[in-house]
Amino acid sequence: MEEKKIKLQGMSFMDQPRVRAVAPLVMFVLVCVLFYFLTGGKIFAANNIKLLLSQTYMLMIASTGVFLVMTMGGLDFSQGSMLGVCSIVICYLSNINIVLAVIGGVATGGLIGLVNGFFNVKRKITSFIVTICNMYLLRGLCAYFTTKSPVYAVSDISKYNNLAFNLTFTIVILVSVYLVFQYTGLGARLKAIGAGETASRYAGIRVEKTKMLVYIAAGCITGLAAFINSVKVGSVTSTAGNQLETQIMIALVLGGMSVNGGSKVHFYNILVGVFIYKILSSGLVMMGFTSQMQQLLLGIIFLLLVGVFADRKTGMIVK
Repeated sequence: MEEKKIKLQGMSFMDQPRVRAVAPLVMFVLVCVLFYFLTGGKIFAANNIKLLLSQTYMLMIASTGVFLVMTMGGLDFSQGSMLGVCSIVICYLSNINIVLAVIGGVATGGLIGLVNGFFNVKRKITSFIVTICNMYLLRGLCAYFTTKSPVYAVSDISKYNNLAFNLTFTIVILVSVYLVFQYTGLGARLKAIGAGETASRYAGIRVEKTKMLVYIAAGCITGLAAFINSVKVGSVTSTAGNQLETQIMIALVLGGMSVNGGSKVHFYNILVGVFIYKILSSGLVMMGFTSQMQQLLLGIIFLLLVGVFADRKTGMIVK
């Protein structure tokens, strides 16, 4: 008991476990209250809530895959371009069969994730370098396949673009990943890898295999997010998924996600972070801020929170 007190006394205020756990929830409440008054309550009007949700599904699903990667101490900047390529495959195959389109999108995302995992795990190249290279490569593919015209999905794909389908689809994915993360031991292994790969190997964790599977899983999840994107938009242009990776990163950090991964990661970081980000960005729009000013404010907030939630004891940033 005395040792525990000494450890807590040696920590800064934000490094204490209870404070780190509660901080994102407090921020969520503060953001909601702040923009409720700044917008005169309009931000939580029925129509705005429906619009807010429609903008949240894709980001929530895509963030789930990146959450797994970040838990083990990696980063993935290829998500936006990956979503664009998966959306092209989905839109094209939807003209044949909608189920085939979903399978094709998931398989495409998994294949891209396999490439990310191969270069990171087998070739020992840092994750952010690998995924940035893939980001530019995949963005080039998006531009190539949409040069003459957008790639259109089957005309009746919009019938899936309704509250019941989108909400159910998103909840099923979130619950499925949560159950696997929380109750199969995967979460513990990923946190251990994030805390230290060498120690994880000595503990009997198959680090390379686990990392490879997570990259593939993250790609498959992005393929599912691409389906929601295709349902909503109905076509794909060269800008599909543009800046998605930045939105995911900001959302997860807003939710209290440590950029180092490890034991301080919690699944609720996804939910809280995405909702904070969407309320924050929507509130800034309703207040009349220009896109440049919105980016500036979000960038400042992101830097501040990275400083707060980064694990400075490990000295590690990404793997």
